[in-house]
Amino acid sequence: MVSATQLWDQASEILTEAQRTNEKQIDEAAGLILDTIRADALVFSAGAGHSLAAVAETFYRAGGLANVYPLYHPELLPLHGAQHSTATERRSGLADEVLDQKPPGPGDVLVVFSTSGVNPYPVELAIGAKKRGAAVISVTSRACIAAAPKRSSSTLAAEGTVVIDTGVRVGDSSYPAESPVTAPLSTVVNAYLWNLVLTRVLDLGTEAGVDVPLWRSSNVEGGDAANVSLLSRYVPRIPALA
Repeated sequence: MVSATQLWDQASEILTEAQRTNEKQIDEAAGLILDTIRADALVFSAGAGHSLAAVAETFYRAGGLANVYPLYHPELLPLHGAQHSTATERRSGLADEVLDQKPPGPGDVLVVFSTSGVNPYPVELAIGAKKRGAAVISVTSRACIAAAPKRSSSTLAAEGTVVIDTGVRVGDSSYPAESPVTAPLSTVVNAYLWNLVLTRVLDLGTEAGVDVPLWRSSNVEGGDAANVSLLSRYVPRIPALA
């Protein structure tokens, strides 16, 4: 079990470092999200490829925010065609098509997850949301951006109102440490950082007397009943909740 121990140590170090280096950014992101709750606005969440795992983490899950609107296009999901999903993420213009279906606006926030942070879809999402008046939280790896081929006029980091740096290594793999070829950690780091943001939102909301709308698990006693009012409130604006 030496490899498992080494991987655990590496993952623990990466998560600890990600938290340490993003303390200010987590506070800023939480503040933006709390403002959406105060304004009865929405948190849009987006990604492509395996970053869609982070989008799923934000949407309709136990303990998650209820005012999250997932931006999605089927062609971006590897399960619907792996090679095609890569080509789709690199296609300029798709972001505006997706945004036009439900444009974020002033008071809303867009959270974009992209480890490489250079492909047209995530970058153009950020640019398009800003043009429409929304703030942007970019969750990306500055190291990966620096090393990746430039495929857009900008980068996700350059377009973020707040930039949360995952610190994920170039290529995403983490094991073995000296020459990594497996054990990608971006999904783990994205989920951890998002949950740090959520805990900060709850703390700030509690301090300010703001009721943070959070889903209950539907698999615990009273969970379905607790979610009824949230569904009634958000289904008209977030069709994916229906």
